Amino acid sequence: MSLSRICNLQSSLRAAAKGFQLGGQTARSLAPPLLNVRPISSTRVIRDKQAATAAVVKPVQKQHDWNRAVSEAEKIVGYPTSFLSLRWLLSDEIANVALHLRKLVGSNHPLLKTAKILIYNGKNNMQAWGLIVLLVSKAAGHAASVPDLEQDKSAGVLHSQRALAEVTEMIRTSHLVHQGLVNLQPLANAGNELSGDSEMIFGNKIALLSGDYLLGNACLQLAGLRNQELIELISSSVRDLAESNFVGDRDQQNNPLPSKPEPKAASSEQPGDDLGFGDLEDNTQPMNIKDVLGNPEKEWSLRHILGAGSLLGKSCQGALILAKQPVRLQKQGYLFGKHLSLAWQACIDLEPFSGTNLPAGTRFSLVSAPVLFHLEHDPSLYEEIKKGRESVDNIDYAKIHAEVIKGPGLEKTRNLQKKHSLAAMAVLNELPPTDARTALQNIILAMQDL
Repeated sequence: MSLSRICNLQSSLRAAAKGFQLGGQTARSLAPPLLNVRPISSTRVIRDKQAATAAVVKPVQKQHDWNRAVSEAEKIVGYPTSFLSLRWLLSDEIANVALHLRKLVGSNHPLLKTAKILIYNGKNNMQAWGLIVLLVSKAAGHAASVPDLEQDKSAGVLHSQRALAEVTEMIRTSHLVHQGLVNLQPLANAGNELSGDSEMIFGNKIALLSGDYLLGNACLQLAGLRNQELIELISSSVRDLAESNFVGDRDQQNNPLPSKPEPKAASSEQPGDDLGFGDLEDNTQPMNIKDVLGNPEKEWSLRHILGAGSLLGKSCQGALILAKQPVRLQKQGYLFGKHLSLAWQACIDLEPFSGTNLPAGTRFSLVSAPVLFHLEHDPSLYEEIKKGRESVDNIDYAKIHAEVIKGPGLEKTRNLQKKHSLAAMAVLNELPPTDARTALQNIILAMQDL
């Protein structure tokens, strides 16, 4: 591919992303379109804020510059880890997708929001997941039995670990792209003519095909590593991503709704101490959700372990499998990725409640930790939530926001974030002191400033 074509491709991607104006929406989990038929909402967008930053070796400063942090952390592992800047821009298939994206400008299709997050850095940067995997790889090192040809000695990681980092990013991105699929009519109208929604239909086709392309290539690259244990582990994380779309109650558009609070599941003043939730002896097996829904902390953990923590944790574990590290250290890698992801999600959940007033038209996740903790404290607020069973458009977000601000949910969420941060930090403290370990520690410290 010529340099001029790459430049034109980058311009097309940026033009498509700039054409979509975000209306202050919150993230929603959208299930596969063939299984859940939903009417379209003109305000529907996808918002992803997962663990996506890294810090430099020096102490973290207030008002942390996330773009600079990622850039400097990448130097520790040798090169920009994002597959977007490498394999994506050199792929004819993705080049065609980028050109078609320009046709969606002005259509308000959620795929444009995903494209914008992919292109622009910042706190939304989903591409740092691969960076975290490589930092864990370098911090833990590898066994002496690993052949020299497998090692990238200048960066301190293995070539197979770099490939796994790209697989992680591709799986994560394919999941987000697939979430951009929207259903255009309720089940009662299924089969009717949809010619008036041609732009949205086209957007669905692009989201479906590009997501499948990424997932297919991730599977191909994973198989190329020729490690049966690793393949089974990462495949189970893909299963978890799919299951995350079917947890708990949903409205007709498949937006997640919190479960009815269960009195028997009431927790103490502090969030529960069950840090081991989701830690199975064999974590390739499905998680047990018995008695989880209705318990605020466990329900929150279940949703976000399935939707993000499983992939990051198992990718960190997989990197240590490739390094031929002991089984105990491999499991510690999983725990680090899981707790880091949950700590980051707790920070993101707090963001909409940073101000006393909710801007007009703004929405937030109804299954965020502050809302779930407040429902435990004041179950009467669930009556407002129930209005959203047909559509979340019927819910008074300003009322819920005002109630949550006054309740104990925010403080409990801060404690939840600190608990998972300390758990992730405890894993790092078992590793030898290196610049990679320090960078990972700074990632955790930087979350306190969000």
